[in-house]
Amino acid sequence: MTSQFTGILIYDGDCPFCSAASTAMRQLEGVGVVPWDDPAAQDFLTAQFDEAPFALFFVDSETETVWAGRAAATELCERAGMPVLVQDIVDESYERVADAIQSVTGTDREIDPYHDAYPLSDDAAALFDDLAANADRTHMPTGSS
Repeated sequence: MTSQFTGILIYDGDCPFCSAASTAMRQLEGVGVVPWDDPAAQDFLTAQFDEAPFALFFVDSETETVWAGRAAATELCERAGMPVLVQDIVDESYERVADAIQSVTGTDREIDPYHDAYPLSDDAAALFDDLAANADRTHMPTGSS
């Protein structure tokens, strides 16, 4: 079965920054969102990174790339057609937001150890359809509110 999504955003639904990123994706028809704590997301991240790091991730099955952390936020801004000024603000604010989330949640594990674009591993690619099957639609068709 082929997924309706070619891109998946894995994000923390409790994070205002991440929720804003998922809202920005409404313009992109082929992108779905999956909460970070969804079992399919955990399996996918473990297959990709040998752990399930806590960060914002964007996976594109067509380019076979996984963007993580700040790189994911930047890629999302570019794809959503956000002005360069907004992209610069997102990039500059990303670390501050991640540090604040770590402080508020009281977690002692490192948040966002990954901040780059990574080739999609074969093990993670094999789980993409499962991940996409758990994704919610973000695209708002023209004329919808």
